[in-house]
Amino acid sequence: MAPIIEFKDFSFKYRAQTEPTLKDINLAIMPGEKVLIAGPSGSGKSTLAHCINGLVPFSYTGESTGTLQIAGEDPAKLGIFGLSKIVGTVLQDTDGQFIGLTVAEDIAFALENNLVSQEEMFKKVDEAAEMVDVKKLLHNAPGELSGGQKQRVSMAGVMVDDVDILLFDEPLANLDPATGKRAIDMIDQIQKKKQKTILIIEHRLEDALYRDVDRIVVIGEGRIVADTTPAALLATDILNRQGIREPLYITALKHAGCVISPEDNPQHIETMNLEGYKASVKNWFEKAAPKPEKKETSSILKVEDLYFSYQEGKPVLQHIHFDIKKGEMVSIVGKNGAGKSTLSNLICGFYKPSRGKILLNGEDMAPLSIKERGERIGLVMQSPNQMISKPMIFDEVALGLALRGVPEEEIKERVYKTLKICGLYPFRNWPVSALSFGQKKRVSIASILVMDPQVLILDEPTAGQDYRHYTEIMEFLKEINETCGITIIMITHDMHLMLEYTDRAIVIADGHLIADDTPAKVLTNEEVADKAYLKKTSLYDLALSCQIDQPFEFVERFIAYERKSRIQKEVGADV
Repeated sequence: MAPIIEFKDFSFKYRAQTEPTLKDINLAIMPGEKVLIAGPSGSGKSTLAHCINGLVPFSYTGESTGTLQIAGEDPAKLGIFGLSKIVGTVLQDTDGQFIGLTVAEDIAFALENNLVSQEEMFKKVDEAAEMVDVKKLLHNAPGELSGGQKQRVSMAGVMVDDVDILLFDEPLANLDPATGKRAIDMIDQIQKKKQKTILIIEHRLEDALYRDVDRIVVIGEGRIVADTTPAALLATDILNRQGIREPLYITALKHAGCVISPEDNPQHIETMNLEGYKASVKNWFEKAAPKPEKKETSSILKVEDLYFSYQEGKPVLQHIHFDIKKGEMVSIVGKNGAGKSTLSNLICGFYKPSRGKILLNGEDMAPLSIKERGERIGLVMQSPNQMISKPMIFDEVALGLALRGVPEEEIKERVYKTLKICGLYPFRNWPVSALSFGQKKRVSIASILVMDPQVLILDEPTAGQDYRHYTEIMEFLKEINETCGITIIMITHDMHLMLEYTDRAIVIADGHLIADDTPAKVLTNEEVADKAYLKKTSLYDLALSCQIDQPFEFVERFIAYERKSRIQKEVGADV
Protein backbone atom coordinates (compact mmCIF):
# COMPACT_ATOMS: atom_id res chain seq x y z
CA MET A 1 0.00 0.00 0.00
CA ALA A 2 1.35 3.44 -0.97
CA PRO A 3 1.51 6.25 1.62
CA ILE A 4 -1.28 8.84 1.47
CA ILE A 5 1.18 11.54 2.64
CA GLU A 6 4.88 11.29 1.78
CA PHE A 7 7.68 13.80 2.37
CA LYS A 8 11.10 12.90 0.89
CA ASP A 9 14.15 15.03 1.82
CA PHE A 10 11.70 17.95 2.01
CA SER A 11 12.76 21.43 3.12
CA PHE A 12 10.76 24.67 3.06
CA LYS A 13 11.81 28.28 3.53
CA TYR A 14 9.31 31.15 3.78
CA ARG A 15 9.97 33.98 1.32
CA ALA A 16 11.05 36.45 4.02
CA GLN A 17 13.39 34.05 5.83
CA THR A 18 17.08 33.29 5.43
CA GLU A 19 16.89 29.84 7.08
CA PRO A 20 14.42 27.05 6.21
CA THR A 21 11.58 26.38 8.67
CA LEU A 22 11.45 22.69 7.67
CA LYS A 23 14.70 20.79 7.11
CA ASP A 24 15.20 17.37 5.50
CA ILE A 25 11.76 15.99 6.36
CA ASN A 26 11.28 12.30 5.59
CA LEU A 27 7.82 11.16 6.65
CA ALA A 28 5.36 8.61 5.27
CA ILE A 29 1.79 8.34 6.59
CA MET A 30 -0.31 5.41 5.46
CA PRO A 31 -4.06 5.52 4.66
CA GLY A 32 -6.18 5.10 7.80
CA GLU A 33 -3.34 5.92 10.23
CA LYS A 34 -3.85 8.22 13.20
CA VAL A 35 -0.74 10.31 13.87
CA LEU A 36 -0.15 12.86 16.64
CA ILE A 37 2.25 15.70 15.73
CA ALA A 38 3.87 17.45 18.70
CA GLY A 39 6.46 20.18 19.06
CA PRO A 40 7.03 23.52 20.79
CA SER A 41 5.91 26.82 19.21
CA GLY A 42 8.14 27.72 16.28
CA SER A 43 9.29 24.12 15.77
CA GLY A 44 7.72 23.92 12.30
CA LYS A 45 4.76 21.64 13.07
CA SER A 46 2.21 24.19 11.79
CA THR A 47 4.29 24.70 8.61
CA LEU A 48 4.28 20.92 8.12
CA ALA A 49 0.48 20.97 8.42
CA HIS A 50 0.28 23.93 5.99
CA CYS A 51 2.29 21.95 3.44
CA ILE A 52 -0.24 19.10 3.74
CA ASN A 53 -3.39 21.25 3.41
CA GLY A 54 -1.99 23.55 0.71
CA LEU A 55 -1.69 26.82 2.66
CA VAL A 56 1.99 26.38 1.76
CA PRO A 57 2.69 27.41 -0.99
CA PHE A 58 -0.69 28.88 -2.07
CA SER A 59 -1.21 31.29 0.85
CA TYR A 60 2.28 31.35 2.38
CA THR A 61 4.85 31.53 -0.39
CA GLY A 62 8.42 30.30 -0.22
CA GLU A 63 10.97 27.89 -1.66
CA SER A 64 10.90 24.12 -1.22
CA THR A 65 13.32 21.33 -2.07
CA GLY A 66 12.74 17.58 -2.09
CA THR A 67 9.32 16.09 -2.82
CA LEU A 68 5.88 15.98 -1.22
CA GLN A 69 2.99 13.84 -2.44
CA ILE A 70 -0.58 13.84 -1.17
CA ALA A 71 -2.63 10.82 -2.30
CA GLY A 72 0.03 10.15 -4.95
CA GLU A 73 -0.25 13.67 -6.42
CA ASP A 74 1.95 16.76 -6.39
CA PRO A 75 0.10 19.39 -4.26
CA ALA A 76 1.39 22.21 -6.51
CA LYS A 77 -0.44 20.63 -9.47
CA LEU A 78 -3.62 19.86 -7.51
CA GLY A 79 -4.00 23.46 -6.41
CA ILE A 80 -5.64 24.53 -3.15
CA PHE A 81 -9.13 23.62 -4.43
CA GLY A 82 -8.00 20.15 -5.51
CA LEU A 83 -6.26 19.62 -2.15
CA SER A 84 -9.40 20.68 -0.27
CA LYS A 85 -11.13 17.61 -1.78
CA ILE A 86 -8.53 15.37 -0.11
CA VAL A 87 -7.57 17.22 3.10
CA GLY A 88 -10.02 18.82 5.55
CA THR A 89 -8.61 21.11 8.25
CA VAL A 90 -10.17 22.07 11.59
CA LEU A 91 -8.35 25.21 12.73
CA GLN A 92 -7.32 26.00 16.33
CA ASP A 93 -9.00 29.42 16.06
CA THR A 94 -12.45 28.21 14.95
CA ASP A 95 -13.76 31.80 14.65
CA GLY A 96 -11.57 32.17 11.57
CA GLN A 97 -13.29 29.19 9.90
CA PHE A 98 -16.94 30.27 10.00
CA ILE A 99 -18.59 31.61 6.86
CA GLY A 100 -22.35 30.94 7.19
CA LEU A 101 -24.87 32.95 9.20
CA THR A 102 -26.19 29.74 10.79
CA VAL A 103 -24.58 26.42 11.70
CA ALA A 104 -26.46 24.66 8.87
CA GLU A 105 -25.28 27.24 6.30
CA ASP A 106 -21.72 26.91 7.53
CA ILE A 107 -21.68 23.11 7.28
CA ALA A 108 -23.25 23.33 3.80
CA PHE A 109 -20.68 25.81 2.44
CA ALA A 110 -18.46 23.23 0.64
CA LEU A 111 -21.55 21.51 -0.81
CA GLU A 112 -22.88 24.81 -2.19
CA ASN A 113 -19.53 25.42 -3.89
CA ASN A 114 -19.81 21.96 -5.49
CA LEU A 115 -23.33 22.74 -6.79
CA VAL A 116 -24.82 19.81 -4.84
CA SER A 117 -28.61 19.60 -5.17
CA GLN A 118 -30.61 21.01 -2.24
CA GLU A 119 -32.13 17.63 -1.39
CA GLU A 120 -28.69 15.97 -1.26
CA MET A 121 -27.30 18.96 0.66
CA PHE A 122 -29.93 18.71 3.45
CA LYS A 123 -29.21 14.97 3.77
CA LYS A 124 -25.42 15.40 3.96
CA VAL A 125 -25.61 18.32 6.42
CA ASP A 126 -27.91 16.25 8.68
CA GLU A 127 -25.53 13.26 8.53
CA ALA A 128 -22.45 15.36 9.38
CA ALA A 129 -24.29 17.25 12.15
CA GLU A 130 -25.49 13.98 13.68
CA MET A 131 -22.02 12.46 13.65
CA VAL A 132 -20.58 15.36 15.69
CA ASP A 133 -23.73 15.90 17.81
CA VAL A 134 -24.72 19.43 16.67
CA LYS A 135 -28.07 18.60 15.04
CA LYS A 136 -29.95 20.66 17.65
CA LEU A 137 -27.80 23.69 16.83
CA LEU A 138 -28.37 23.86 13.04
CA HIS A 139 -30.41 27.09 13.27
CA ASN A 140 -28.07 28.83 15.74
CA ALA A 141 -25.59 31.53 14.69
CA PRO A 142 -21.94 30.37 15.08
CA GLY A 143 -21.27 33.35 17.40
CA GLU A 144 -23.80 31.99 19.94
CA LEU A 145 -21.91 28.72 20.41
CA SER A 146 -19.47 27.67 23.14
CA GLY A 147 -15.87 26.75 22.28
CA GLY A 148 -16.67 23.03 22.25
CA GLN A 149 -19.73 23.50 20.03
CA LYS A 150 -17.74 25.64 17.55
CA GLN A 151 -15.11 22.90 17.36
CA ARG A 152 -17.75 20.29 16.46
CA VAL A 153 -19.36 22.54 13.83
CA SER A 154 -15.92 23.01 12.23
CA MET A 155 -15.50 19.21 12.20
CA ALA A 156 -18.85 18.80 10.46
CA GLY A 157 -17.91 21.48 7.90
CA VAL A 158 -14.87 19.52 6.72
CA MET A 159 -16.43 16.05 7.01
CA VAL A 160 -19.40 16.95 4.81
CA ASP A 161 -17.04 17.03 1.80
CA ASP A 162 -16.00 13.39 2.43
CA VAL A 163 -12.25 14.08 2.45
CA ASP A 164 -9.65 11.30 2.94
CA ILE A 165 -7.41 13.17 5.41
CA LEU A 166 -8.63 15.10 8.47
CA LEU A 167 -6.13 17.52 10.00
CA PHE A 168 -6.90 18.87 13.50
CA ASP A 169 -4.88 21.91 14.62
CA GLU A 170 -4.95 22.12 18.45
CA PRO A 171 -8.45 20.57 18.78
CA LEU A 172 -8.35 20.76 22.60
CA ALA A 173 -7.18 24.38 22.99
CA ASN A 174 -10.58 25.86 23.96
CA LEU A 175 -12.37 22.83 25.39
CA ASP A 176 -13.14 21.78 28.96
CA PRO A 177 -11.44 18.48 29.91
CA ALA A 178 -14.53 16.27 29.53
CA THR A 179 -15.54 17.88 26.21
CA GLY A 180 -11.90 17.47 25.13
CA LYS A 181 -12.13 13.77 25.94
CA ARG A 182 -15.32 13.58 23.89
CA ALA A 183 -13.64 15.41 20.99
CA ILE A 184 -10.74 12.92 21.03
CA ASP A 185 -13.25 10.07 21.26
CA MET A 186 -15.23 11.55 18.35
CA ILE A 187 -12.06 11.83 16.22
CA ASP A 188 -11.35 8.19 17.09
CA GLN A 189 -14.87 7.11 16.07
CA ILE A 190 -14.62 9.02 12.78
CA GLN A 191 -11.35 7.25 12.01
CA LYS A 192 -12.80 3.82 12.79
CA LYS A 193 -16.17 4.31 11.05
CA LYS A 194 -14.99 6.22 8.00
CA GLN A 195 -11.43 4.83 7.71
CA LYS A 196 -10.03 8.36 7.52
CA THR A 197 -6.38 9.29 7.89
CA ILE A 198 -6.15 11.51 10.98
CA LEU A 199 -3.45 14.03 11.87
CA ILE A 200 -3.68 15.78 15.26
CA ILE A 201 -1.43 18.71 16.19
CA GLU A 202 -1.71 19.20 19.95
CA HIS A 203 0.17 20.62 22.97
CA ARG A 204 -1.96 18.74 25.51
CA LEU A 205 -0.34 15.37 24.94
CA GLU A 206 -1.88 13.54 27.90
CA ASP A 207 -5.40 14.53 26.82
CA ALA A 208 -4.71 13.76 23.15
CA LEU A 209 -3.59 10.24 24.15
CA TYR A 210 -6.99 9.53 25.75
CA ARG A 211 -7.56 7.33 22.68
CA ASP A 212 -4.76 5.34 21.05
CA VAL A 213 -2.73 6.82 18.22
CA ASP A 214 -0.52 4.78 15.90
CA ARG A 215 2.47 7.10 16.10
CA ILE A 216 3.73 10.34 17.58
CA VAL A 217 5.89 12.54 15.36
CA VAL A 218 7.94 15.07 17.35
CA ILE A 219 9.20 18.16 15.49
CA GLY A 220 12.07 20.22 16.89
CA GLU A 221 13.77 23.16 15.15
CA GLY A 222 12.33 22.17 11.79
CA ARG A 223 13.43 18.53 11.92
CA ILE A 224 11.75 15.27 12.90
CA VAL A 225 13.40 14.30 16.18
CA ALA A 226 11.16 11.28 16.86
CA ASP A 227 8.68 9.16 14.90
CA THR A 228 7.62 6.24 17.06
CA THR A 229 4.85 4.63 19.12
CA PRO A 230 3.51 6.43 22.23
CA ALA A 231 4.86 3.66 24.52
CA ALA A 232 8.38 3.93 23.10
CA LEU A 233 8.36 7.77 23.19
CA LEU A 234 7.14 8.04 26.81
CA ALA A 235 10.00 5.81 27.95
CA THR A 236 12.51 8.41 26.66
CA ASP A 237 13.25 12.00 27.69
CA ILE A 238 12.65 13.39 24.16
CA LEU A 239 9.45 15.26 25.10
CA ASN A 240 11.13 16.86 28.09
CA ARG A 241 14.16 17.89 26.01
CA GLN A 242 11.91 19.44 23.37
CA GLY A 243 9.89 21.44 25.91
CA ILE A 244 6.68 19.42 25.47
CA ARG A 245 4.59 18.59 28.54
CA GLU A 246 4.66 14.88 29.30
CA PRO A 247 1.63 13.16 30.88
CA LEU A 248 1.78 14.12 34.58
CA TYR A 249 2.01 10.54 35.87
CA ILE A 250 5.02 9.92 33.57
CA THR A 251 6.83 13.00 34.95
CA ALA A 252 5.98 11.88 38.52
CA LEU A 253 7.42 8.41 37.88
CA LYS A 254 10.60 9.93 36.44
CA HIS A 255 10.96 12.35 39.40
CA ALA A 256 10.68 9.30 41.67
CA GLY A 257 13.73 7.85 39.90
CA CYS A 258 11.85 5.23 37.85
CA VAL A 259 13.11 4.06 34.47
CA ILE A 260 10.01 3.52 32.33
CA SER A 261 9.76 0.45 30.15
CA PRO A 262 7.66 0.52 26.93
CA GLU A 263 6.49 -3.03 27.77
CA ASP A 264 4.56 -1.65 30.77
CA ASN A 265 2.06 0.19 28.45
CA PRO A 266 2.85 3.70 29.74
CA GLN A 267 0.50 5.48 27.28
CA HIS A 268 -2.51 5.13 29.67
CA ILE A 269 -2.33 5.33 33.48
CA GLU A 270 -5.43 3.09 33.75
CA THR A 271 -3.75 0.17 31.94
CA MET A 272 -0.09 0.77 32.84
CA ASN A 273 1.64 -2.01 34.76
CA LEU A 274 2.89 -0.14 37.87
CA GLU A 275 4.10 -3.11 39.87
CA GLY A 276 7.81 -2.33 39.45
CA TYR A 277 7.39 1.38 40.28
CA LYS A 278 5.31 1.44 43.50
CA ALA A 279 8.17 1.34 46.03
CA SER A 280 10.04 4.24 44.36
CA VAL A 281 6.90 6.41 44.18
CA LYS A 282 6.05 5.77 47.87
CA ASN A 283 9.61 6.53 48.89
CA TRP A 284 9.60 9.81 46.91
CA PHE A 285 6.31 10.89 48.52
CA GLU A 286 7.58 10.26 52.06
CA LYS A 287 10.66 12.44 51.42
CA ALA A 288 8.92 15.28 49.50
CA ALA A 289 8.25 18.51 51.40
CA PRO A 290 4.59 19.34 52.20
CA LYS A 291 3.03 22.41 50.59
CA PRO A 292 3.56 25.53 52.77
CA GLU A 293 0.48 27.17 54.29
CA LYS A 294 -0.57 30.54 52.82
CA LYS A 295 -1.45 33.45 55.14
CA GLU A 296 -5.07 34.61 55.11
CA THR A 297 -5.63 38.20 53.91
CA SER A 298 -8.65 40.53 53.78
CA SER A 299 -11.42 40.21 51.19
CA ILE A 300 -11.04 41.95 47.82
CA LEU A 301 -13.88 40.49 45.74
CA LYS A 302 -16.98 39.03 47.34
CA VAL A 303 -19.99 37.60 45.51
CA GLU A 304 -23.16 37.28 47.61
CA ASP A 305 -26.13 35.13 46.55
CA LEU A 306 -25.80 35.98 42.84
CA TYR A 307 -28.50 35.07 40.31
CA PHE A 308 -28.60 35.86 36.59
CA SER A 309 -30.83 35.02 33.61
CA TYR A 310 -30.64 36.04 29.95
CA GLN A 311 -34.32 35.08 29.61
CA GLU A 312 -36.84 35.26 32.45
CA GLY A 313 -37.47 31.85 34.01
CA LYS A 314 -34.23 30.36 32.59
CA PRO A 315 -31.52 31.04 35.18
CA VAL A 316 -27.90 30.81 33.97
CA LEU A 317 -26.41 31.32 37.46
CA GLN A 318 -28.10 30.60 40.81
CA HIS A 319 -27.02 31.26 44.40
CA ILE A 320 -23.35 31.88 43.53
CA HIS A 321 -21.32 32.93 46.56
CA PHE A 322 -17.60 33.14 47.24
CA ASP A 323 -15.04 35.45 48.85
CA ILE A 324 -11.69 36.02 47.10
CA LYS A 325 -8.90 37.41 49.30
CA LYS A 326 -6.28 40.01 48.34
CA GLY A 327 -3.29 38.45 46.58
CA GLU A 328 -4.97 35.12 45.89
CA MET A 329 -4.71 33.24 42.60
CA VAL A 330 -8.04 31.51 42.05
CA SER A 331 -9.32 29.32 39.23
CA ILE A 332 -12.95 29.20 38.12
CA VAL A 333 -13.60 25.88 36.42
CA GLY A 334 -16.48 23.93 34.92
CA LYS A 335 -17.75 22.66 31.59
CA ASN A 336 -18.23 24.79 28.46
CA GLY A 337 -21.48 26.73 28.87
CA ALA A 338 -21.61 26.34 32.70
CA GLY A 339 -21.75 30.12 33.25
CA LYS A 340 -18.07 30.88 33.98
CA SER A 341 -17.69 33.63 31.35
CA THR A 342 -21.13 35.03 32.30
CA LEU A 343 -19.88 35.33 35.89
CA SER A 344 -16.80 37.28 34.76
CA ASN A 345 -19.04 39.58 32.67
CA LEU A 346 -21.21 40.24 35.74
CA ILE A 347 -18.13 41.11 37.83
CA CYS A 348 -16.96 43.53 35.10
CA GLY A 349 -20.41 45.14 34.89
CA PHE A 350 -21.28 44.10 31.32
CA TYR A 351 -24.45 42.47 32.72
CA LYS A 352 -26.50 43.29 35.81
CA PRO A 353 -27.38 40.47 38.22
CA SER A 354 -31.04 39.51 38.63
CA ARG A 355 -30.33 39.26 42.36
CA GLY A 356 -27.39 39.43 44.74
CA LYS A 357 -24.34 41.67 45.21
CA ILE A 358 -20.73 41.93 44.05
CA LEU A 359 -18.45 43.74 46.51
CA LEU A 360 -14.96 45.13 45.81
CA ASN A 361 -12.96 45.88 48.98
CA GLY A 362 -16.22 45.59 50.94
CA GLU A 363 -18.15 48.13 48.80
CA ASP A 364 -21.07 47.28 46.51
CA MET A 365 -20.01 47.77 42.87
CA ALA A 366 -23.57 48.25 41.57
CA PRO A 367 -23.25 52.10 41.32
CA LEU A 368 -19.96 51.89 39.36
CA SER A 369 -19.96 52.32 35.58
CA ILE A 370 -18.22 49.80 33.28
CA LYS A 371 -15.36 52.33 32.81
CA GLU A 372 -14.95 52.74 36.59
CA ARG A 373 -14.94 48.98 37.10
CA GLY A 374 -12.44 48.63 34.23
CA GLU A 375 -9.95 50.81 36.15
CA ARG A 376 -10.07 48.36 39.07
CA ILE A 377 -10.78 45.00 37.42
CA GLY A 378 -9.13 43.96 34.15
CA LEU A 379 -10.62 41.25 31.92
CA VAL A 380 -8.52 39.36 29.36
CA MET A 381 -10.92 37.51 27.08
CA GLN A 382 -10.50 33.96 25.76
CA SER A 383 -9.96 34.93 22.12
CA PRO A 384 -7.52 37.79 21.47
CA ASN A 385 -9.55 38.52 18.30
CA GLN A 386 -12.39 39.73 20.58
CA MET A 387 -10.13 42.32 22.22
CA ILE A 388 -7.64 43.62 19.68
CA SER A 389 -8.81 46.69 17.77
CA LYS A 390 -5.59 48.42 16.62
CA PRO A 391 -3.36 47.20 13.77
CA MET A 392 -0.03 47.88 15.58
CA ILE A 393 1.13 46.23 18.81
CA PHE A 394 2.28 49.42 20.56
CA ASP A 395 -0.99 51.21 19.74
CA GLU A 396 -3.07 48.28 21.01
CA VAL A 397 -1.30 48.16 24.38
CA ALA A 398 -1.39 51.98 24.68
CA LEU A 399 -5.10 52.29 23.80
CA GLY A 400 -6.57 52.22 27.35
CA LEU A 401 -4.07 54.82 28.60
CA ALA A 402 -4.60 57.07 25.56
CA LEU A 403 -8.38 57.01 26.06
CA ARG A 404 -7.88 58.12 29.66
CA GLY A 405 -5.70 61.09 28.61
CA VAL A 406 -2.42 59.82 30.10
CA PRO A 407 0.54 61.98 28.87
CA GLU A 408 2.39 60.57 25.84
CA GLU A 409 5.75 60.16 27.61
CA GLU A 410 4.13 58.20 30.47
CA ILE A 411 2.23 56.03 27.95
CA LYS A 412 5.50 55.15 26.18
CA GLU A 413 7.25 54.30 29.45
CA ARG A 414 4.37 52.13 30.78
CA VAL A 415 3.80 50.35 27.45
CA TYR A 416 7.51 49.51 27.02
CA LYS A 417 7.72 48.27 30.62
CA THR A 418 4.65 46.03 30.12
CA LEU A 419 5.86 44.73 26.75
CA LYS A 420 9.19 43.75 28.37
CA ILE A 421 7.36 41.90 31.16
CA CYS A 422 5.22 40.06 28.58
CA GLY A 423 8.19 39.17 26.36
CA LEU A 424 6.85 41.33 23.51
CA TYR A 425 9.34 44.20 23.53
CA PRO A 426 11.22 42.98 20.40
CA PHE A 427 7.89 43.14 18.50
CA ARG A 428 6.85 46.60 19.74
CA ASN A 429 6.77 48.06 16.19
CA TRP A 430 5.20 45.00 14.54
CA PRO A 431 1.66 44.73 13.21
CA VAL A 432 -0.61 42.47 15.30
CA SER A 433 -1.42 40.46 12.15
CA ALA A 434 2.19 39.16 12.02
CA LEU A 435 1.86 37.41 15.41
CA SER A 436 0.90 33.83 16.23
CA PHE A 437 -2.29 33.10 18.20
CA GLY A 438 -0.25 32.69 21.41
CA GLN A 439 1.57 36.00 20.88
CA LYS A 440 -1.75 37.80 20.25
CA LYS A 441 -2.90 36.37 23.58
CA ARG A 442 0.06 38.05 25.27
CA VAL A 443 -0.74 41.38 23.54
CA SER A 444 -4.27 41.22 24.99
CA ILE A 445 -2.85 40.51 28.48
CA ALA A 446 -0.38 43.42 28.10
CA SER A 447 -3.17 45.83 27.09
CA ILE A 448 -4.92 45.15 30.43
CA LEU A 449 -1.82 44.97 32.65
CA VAL A 450 -0.67 48.39 31.49
CA MET A 451 -3.75 49.80 33.33
CA ASP A 452 -2.50 48.56 36.77
CA PRO A 453 -5.72 46.80 37.85
CA GLN A 454 -6.32 45.49 41.43
CA VAL A 455 -7.95 42.31 40.11
CA LEU A 456 -7.12 40.57 36.86
CA ILE A 457 -9.56 38.08 35.34
CA LEU A 458 -8.14 35.89 32.58
CA ASP A 459 -10.31 33.66 30.40
CA GLU A 460 -8.13 30.68 29.31
CA PRO A 461 -4.76 32.49 29.68
CA THR A 462 -2.67 29.62 28.29
CA ALA A 463 -4.86 28.28 25.46
CA GLY A 464 -2.68 27.62 22.41
CA GLN A 465 0.62 28.08 24.32
CA ASP A 466 3.36 25.47 24.28
CA TYR A 467 4.88 24.37 27.58
CA ARG A 468 7.72 26.93 27.55
CA HIS A 469 5.37 29.86 26.83
CA TYR A 470 2.86 28.44 29.34
CA THR A 471 5.64 28.55 31.96
CA GLU A 472 6.71 32.07 30.95
CA ILE A 473 3.16 33.49 31.07
CA MET A 474 2.21 31.71 34.30
CA GLU A 475 5.47 32.62 36.04
CA PHE A 476 4.96 36.20 34.87
CA LEU A 477 1.39 36.19 36.30
CA LYS A 478 2.71 34.61 39.51
CA GLU A 479 5.38 37.31 39.72
CA ILE A 480 2.94 40.23 39.32
CA ASN A 481 0.64 38.49 41.80
CA GLU A 482 3.44 38.29 44.38
CA THR A 483 5.31 41.56 43.72
CA CYS A 484 2.42 43.89 42.80
CA GLY A 485 -0.22 42.19 44.95
CA ILE A 486 -2.63 41.87 41.99
CA THR A 487 -5.36 39.33 42.71
CA ILE A 488 -5.68 36.95 39.76
CA ILE A 489 -8.77 34.96 38.77
CA MET A 490 -8.39 32.45 35.95
CA ILE A 491 -11.20 30.81 34.04
CA THR A 492 -9.47 27.71 32.74
CA HIS A 493 -9.84 24.22 31.31
CA ASP A 494 -6.20 23.42 32.01
CA MET A 495 -6.17 21.16 35.05
CA HIS A 496 -2.39 21.40 35.32
CA LEU A 497 -2.58 25.22 35.51
CA MET A 498 -5.30 24.96 38.15
CA LEU A 499 -3.20 22.55 40.25
CA GLU A 500 0.09 24.32 39.83
CA TYR A 501 -0.71 28.00 40.12
CA THR A 502 -3.97 28.58 41.96
CA ASP A 503 -4.69 28.48 45.69
CA ARG A 504 -8.38 27.68 45.26
CA ALA A 505 -10.74 26.29 42.65
CA ILE A 506 -14.30 27.61 42.41
CA VAL A 507 -16.27 24.95 40.55
CA ILE A 508 -19.48 25.77 38.66
CA ALA A 509 -21.79 23.16 37.10
CA ASP A 510 -25.12 23.97 35.43
CA GLY A 511 -25.18 27.45 36.96
CA HIS A 512 -24.58 26.27 40.56
CA LEU A 513 -21.49 26.51 42.76
CA ILE A 514 -20.66 22.87 43.58
CA ALA A 515 -17.21 23.24 45.19
CA ASP A 516 -14.81 25.87 46.56
CA ASP A 517 -11.68 24.07 47.72
CA THR A 518 -8.00 23.47 46.99
CA PRO A 519 -7.39 22.31 43.40
CA ALA A 520 -5.89 19.02 44.60
CA LYS A 521 -9.04 18.19 46.60
CA VAL A 522 -11.30 19.15 43.66
CA LEU A 523 -9.34 17.00 41.19
CA THR A 524 -9.29 13.99 43.49
CA ASN A 525 -13.06 14.16 44.01
CA GLU A 526 -14.66 11.96 41.37
CA GLU A 527 -18.21 13.24 41.96
CA VAL A 528 -17.24 16.94 41.57
CA ALA A 529 -15.02 16.19 38.54
CA ASP A 530 -17.85 14.29 36.79
CA LYS A 531 -20.49 16.98 37.49
CA ALA A 532 -18.28 19.84 36.29
CA TYR A 533 -16.79 18.03 33.27
CA LEU A 534 -13.32 18.21 34.80
CA LYS A 535 -10.72 15.51 34.37
CA LYS A 536 -9.58 13.74 37.49
CA THR A 537 -5.81 14.15 37.53
CA SER A 538 -3.75 11.11 36.54
CA LEU A 539 -1.57 11.83 39.61
CA TYR A 540 -4.52 10.73 41.74
CA ASP A 541 -4.77 7.43 39.85
CA LEU A 542 -1.01 6.99 40.26
CA ALA A 543 -1.21 7.64 44.02
CA LEU A 544 -4.07 5.15 44.46
CA SER A 545 -2.32 2.49 42.33
CA CYS A 546 0.81 2.92 44.47
CA GLN A 547 -1.29 2.54 47.69
CA ILE A 548 -0.55 6.06 48.95
CA ASP A 549 -2.99 6.90 51.80
CA GLN A 550 -3.12 10.67 51.16
CA PRO A 551 -3.64 10.98 47.39
CA PHE A 552 -4.41 14.73 47.36
CA GLU A 553 -1.26 15.43 49.42
CA PHE A 554 0.73 13.40 46.89
CA VAL A 555 -0.75 15.60 44.13
CA GLU A 556 0.14 18.85 45.96
CA ARG A 557 3.68 17.76 46.81
CA PHE A 558 4.40 16.57 43.28
CA ILE A 559 3.00 19.71 41.63
CA ALA A 560 5.11 22.01 43.85
CA TYR A 561 8.24 19.91 43.22
CA GLU A 562 7.64 19.71 39.46
CA ARG A 563 7.16 23.47 39.16
CA LYS A 564 10.44 24.18 40.95
CA SER A 565 12.31 21.69 38.75
CA ARG A 566 10.84 23.15 35.57
CA ILE A 567 11.46 26.79 36.44
CA GLN A 568 15.10 26.01 37.17
CA LYS A 569 15.33 24.42 33.73
CA GLU A 570 13.09 26.71 31.64
CA VAL A 571 13.35 30.12 33.25
CA GLY A 572 16.45 29.83 35.39
CA ALA A 573 14.55 31.40 38.31
CA ASP A 574 16.04 31.31 41.78
CA VAL A 575 13.83 28.84 43.58
